[in-house]
Amino acid sequence: MEEELRNLIKVWISALISICYCYYISSRISKGLLRLLSVLPICILFLALPLFLSSVHFCSISALFFSWLANFKLLLFAFDQGPLCPPPPNLPRFICFACFPIKIRRNPSPNTIKNLHRKNEPMPKWVLAVKVLVFGVLLHVYEYSDGWPQFVVLALYCLHLYLEVELALVFVGAVVSTLLGCDTEPVFNEPYLATSLQDFWSRRWNLMVSAVLRSTVHIPVQRFSTRFLGSNKAVLVGVMASFLVSGLMHELVYFYAIRLPPTWEVTCFFVLHGVATAAEIAVKRTLRWRPPHRALSGLAVLAFVSLTGVWLFLPQLLRNNVHERAISECLFVIDFVKHNLFIFSG
Repeated sequence: MEEELRNLIKVWISALISICYCYYISSRISKGLLRLLSVLPICILFLALPLFLSSVHFCSISALFFSWLANFKLLLFAFDQGPLCPPPPNLPRFICFACFPIKIRRNPSPNTIKNLHRKNEPMPKWVLAVKVLVFGVLLHVYEYSDGWPQFVVLALYCLHLYLEVELALVFVGAVVSTLLGCDTEPVFNEPYLATSLQDFWSRRWNLMVSAVLRSTVHIPVQRFSTRFLGSNKAVLVGVMASFLVSGLMHELVYFYAIRLPPTWEVTCFFVLHGVATAAEIAVKRTLRWRPPHRALSGLAVLAFVSLTGVWLFLPQLLRNNVHERAISECLFVIDFVKHNLFIFSG
């Protein structure tokens, strides 16, 4: 663990130096091809950084923050777009916006509040406490999971994965907002309350990833496709392109965690959801169809996401014992905190 922590420090120092280079040098180069060429070495470095880590959490988080989100933001930055443009007024903010999945919260106008599905509001403290409690119970339950049906283990790990990702990003957002002295938008917006796949993926699940994919993939592909297919079909092409790229980036994250060639199950998961979401959008536009009661549509969405996740998203992780490594790391951290608290209190 000591060696892994040293490697983590080296990875973050390399990332911080790289972002400083982008802030002081690349930002002074005119937008377009020249600035893109100036940031490409940083993008290549960010692709390599997770390879220096071996723990599931450090490796996966570094892959998400650097290899995916930071690289996409830098590609947008090369053309004066995205969250890094115009450049924040100081280096700390530029570093935080580049390296972390955060977005400064802005108060919406009264006319748009209903359309935001409350995504701008922070998570209530009691909801956060319940999720922390459920996550702790899950870690304890795993000790008795020997001999359980694989489907049950998959379902538990599906819940575990969601809670762990959300709680980790909530913690990161809280630390960064404290450092910057500003409020940040929540990354998740109660995805289990989604009433459609479009609602789930675009307004509730991992909103920072959705925002980056919208800027880097969906909008450019939609604009290009409009010339040939018209605006209505171009929207669907943009949706499919976003889901395909998301699948490929998840394959990359899986590769960092597993260090084995991809099986393309995860890509199939996102392509399937892209087809289903595009079909849902097309039906709504063509037939002006509206979903049934919110409870029924919500259950249907939750069932579809859960079943396809158990079928395509999780098996690769379980086959390679990633879940066992992740659980062991969580338990190690809990034991470490308990041990140090006992020493401190004693």
